[in-house]
Amino acid sequence: MNTRRLSSGAVLGGVVILVGLVLLLRTTGVYDTGPLLGYVPSLFVLVGLYALVASGFRNLTGPVLVVLAAGTWQLVALDLVAGSTVVDLWPVLVILLGVSIALGQIRPRAAGTEGDYVNAFALFGGVERRATSPTFREADLTALFGGTTLDLRDVDREPGSPPVRVNATVLFGAAEIVAPREWNVQFDALPILGGVEDSRLRDAGEGHEEVDLVVSGFVAFGGIELKD
Repeated sequence: MNTRRLSSGAVLGGVVILVGLVLLLRTTGVYDTGPLLGYVPSLFVLVGLYALVASGFRNLTGPVLVVLAAGTWQLVALDLVAGSTVVDLWPVLVILLGVSIALGQIRPRAAGTEGDYVNAFALFGGVERRATSPTFREADLTALFGGTTLDLRDVDREPGSPPVRVNATVLFGAAEIVAPREWNVQFDALPILGGVEDSRLRDAGEGHEEVDLVVSGFVAFGGIELKD
């Protein structure tokens, strides 16, 4: 039986709905949920941890940032850390962002030929890559104030082979993935003030349950788009 776990985006949506319900109960006077609101940041910490574990620690940048930001917010909400201290130490988040991006670039990959992997890094610009190996397996896309494009139309997948995996980290930018219309795609990206969209025709992937492409990662103030 083919079972599919909850995506990181679905978990995040559930948390937002829960926070909205807590706020609604308070504003309508049904129940005083004020004390519960002080622990809302912990829910987002759990979302970050879930995304980290669910990706098999392949997706580091987004979940790490969410855990750090929400964790700091929780400490301030509980008066364990002064807000002024957080303001003084905000450059630490920039340092940790750089560390997480670097770790994502050097993480171990499955054994294979050089053509089985593509790495595209765009900073204040644009980068395009095309996968031409029939046995292509994996790609890392990073767009910081820029854009990346990955073309997978030349990849010839064999039935029963492992899905192609693309991990995208987008901050104030965009990542475009061009894939065959008939591919069945599973999204597991974590969007924070960003979007993840499949722009292919609605019948894409129809007719088979086998997953051909898994798109994971993190997007903030930008977007990840799948095109044909």
